[in-house]
Amino acid sequence: METDKYDKNEQKLERSGKIFNTNVKAVLLYGAETWRTTTTTIKILNIHWPDTISNSLLWDRTNQLPAEEEIRKRRRKWIGHTLRKSSNCITRQALTWNPEGKRKRGRRKHKLRRIIEADMKPMNYNWTELERIAQDRVAWRMLLSGLCSFTRSNRRKHKKL
Repeated sequence: METDKYDKNEQKLERSGKIFNTNVKAVLLYGAETWRTTTTTIKILNIHWPDTISNSLLWDRTNQLPAEEEIRKRRRKWIGHTLRKSSNCITRQALTWNPEGKRKRGRRKHKLRRIIEADMKPMNYNWTELERIAQDRVAWRMLLSGLCSFTRSNRRKHKKL
């Protein structure tokens, strides 16, 4: 009797996760490949539930990735797609464009290229190596899967602490 109740709860949770993926997450992360992630954006994307459980526990229960990690994953995929384009394509030129002239005083803004370089830093690749690897789709997918497993293992370590 009690196992039936447990199974029904598991099915309900699984169904809720699927509805979340198809309806909410698709709308929430539309066009996320080109977003700059700032601390404000990360705070906005956190989902607060009436229950007092941690987000990491919620993500584990629903088998979801945090929104920030999902955005990074989509951005990396988009970068591979863009780097495979011809060098005269405007989206590819936008990644490597370096404006001339003086910049304003103060801290530099987070540009998409700097954010991408920071995302790829855990694997110790520079920009030219990324351009070379992106030409081979299989190698690019392997690189991305390595990055995803790297971030997942970091999340597990932080959860244990």
